[in-house]
Amino acid sequence: MAATSQHGAGPARRAGGDGGLLLFRVGGVPVLLAPSWWIGSLVIVVLYAPLVGRLLPDVSTPTSWLLAAAFAVLLGLSVLAHELGHCLVALRLGIPVRRLRLFLLGGLSEVARTPRRPGQEGLVAAAGPAVSLVLGGFCSLLLFAVPPDGAVWLLVAECAVANFAVGLFNLLPGLPLDGGRLVRAGVWAMTGLRAKGTKAAVAGGALVATGLIVWALLGLAMQSPDRWLRLGVCVVTAWFVILGARSELAAEARRGWPAGLELSDLVRPVLQLPAESPVSDALAASAGRGVVLVRADGVAAGLLDEQAAQQLASISPHAPAEQAAEPIRAETVLLASEPGEEIAERVRETPAWQFLVVDDEGRPAGVLRREDLRTALMQGRRAQ
Repeated sequence: MAATSQHGAGPARRAGGDGGLLLFRVGGVPVLLAPSWWIGSLVIVVLYAPLVGRLLPDVSTPTSWLLAAAFAVLLGLSVLAHELGHCLVALRLGIPVRRLRLFLLGGLSEVARTPRRPGQEGLVAAAGPAVSLVLGGFCSLLLFAVPPDGAVWLLVAECAVANFAVGLFNLLPGLPLDGGRLVRAGVWAMTGLRAKGTKAAVAGGALVATGLIVWALLGLAMQSPDRWLRLGVCVVTAWFVILGARSELAAEARRGWPAGLELSDLVRPVLQLPAESPVSDALAASAGRGVVLVRADGVAAGLLDEQAAQQLASISPHAPAEQAAEPIRAETVLLASEPGEEIAERVRETPAWQFLVVDDEGRPAGVLRREDLRTALMQGRRAQ
């Protein structure tokens, strides 16, 4: 979920892969600080420091820069709280989260799979803005307990503004913002089609980006005191919204299932062989089929991995085929009655080259190979 103003014990000194610096983990989810966050924060400091000087005429220039830096940090913490809201609700709903990243002027919670139902999408999307608005309201109340017109009052006010900005902006009805995800969930719930919801929310994203540019230009035309800060934030944010909306549309196209395509057209016949069968015999019997290797006690040892079987057969043709079996895991078992879109997503997310397809009673109905599905989906998209 993107947050733009869309799981520890303290900062780590090592990089979190290509995502940035690993700060800590929440529920096993790494929280990363991307290098671009420093760039975005520097831009905020440069543009906001003159505004601080106008708000507090009596403060020195170093204090203005210090308060501007504090605002950049508070904005980052506001985005972090927002994203943690998404993360914790997603995990609560059983949706795995790969990582949380803070970057440039925003953040991103990368879920490992798409919510299965519109209600899940709506709950995860709403969690971030809810956290931001609650924090904004708390800081607003705190203003009454702080002496007015001082640096401390300004910091608390900045915190309130930062959280309200993050929360309200993300409620705008366009992808990749949370409001766009709520629009998608609503259209999805009404029509039963996630793709229609995505298209409606992408259109909303285009309107949001246009509105941001218009607002920035109005600030310039009216010589608004914050015109340069507004211009910088709006241009970067509009660029982020446009790229995010395009990415969502492309992801939906990849997720789609071509009309008329049936899973039964893609699965290969399945053959069950004893796990102790010679690997050379299993290879000979597997031509064009998937092979389930079954032990004497009736437990499946796995699916025959043809590449591993060929290597084993070249060395020891009479070795048990079980030695070339690929384990059958829960994530590599597909239900024949599952919707095509969910099957395509499961295959895309799971690092395996073949999947066992079973009927509603759990009996093997065939084997689906990744390459067969990829070819069918590509041909279907070209035909559309």
